[in-house]
Amino acid sequence: MIKPIENIRWFHSMDLGSGQVTRGLKPREVLGMEAEIIFRYPLAGKTVLDVGAWDGFFSFEAERRGAARVLATDHFCWSGPGWGTKDGFDTAHGSLRSQVESLDIDAMDIAPEAVGTFDVVLFLGVLYHLKHPFLGLEKVTAVTQECLIVETLLDLYDLDRPAGAFYPGKEKGGDPTNWWGLNQHAVGAMLNVLGFKRVEYVLHPTSNPEVPDSMRGIFHAFRS
Repeated sequence: MIKPIENIRWFHSMDLGSGQVTRGLKPREVLGMEAEIIFRYPLAGKTVLDVGAWDGFFSFEAERRGAARVLATDHFCWSGPGWGTKDGFDTAHGSLRSQVESLDIDAMDIAPEAVGTFDVVLFLGVLYHLKHPFLGLEKVTAVTQECLIVETLLDLYDLDRPAGAFYPGKEKGGDPTNWWGLNQHAVGAMLNVLGFKRVEYVLHPTSNPEVPDSMRGIFHAFRS
């Protein structure tokens, strides 16, 4: 259902056309920088699954970049305990006249029998919200045919071995849903263990080592 954009609490700032620009918590400039890294490899003709889509910026961007089919999924931010709703996605979908499909399903319920398999899987801003991050990666690995793209916050990034910090309360950004801060070595090692032969890591463009809460990374994991 399309609602007036001013009546929706947005997370993604998006241009919906016809002069409509949403005012989300994440600025358009940051989303644009992320998209250039996340979609550094062509999507034309690929099938794409977006796990944790929220307002759907990356789902719609994948479609715009030529993906043959895009399935956007979420639960926590659409109908679960998060503060978001699906209103943003539905309104953007209608305004953009998008063909992106959607399914309300929790990240931990992702499985081939539930969603099928996809050439490219987006797992952006989800990993550190999971109490069981390795299991979460196993879930999305099972539906990935070619490339899994993970964006996540980082901690203990100055260590030269796989490690992670556990946040039992609001230690990370004052957000009780932030559970784990893995370092780049841990994420890369997990992806290797799960069968990805090649993993590329890029530091998020807004990261600043002098501001620990700003540290994030983007990983492209390839089957071959």
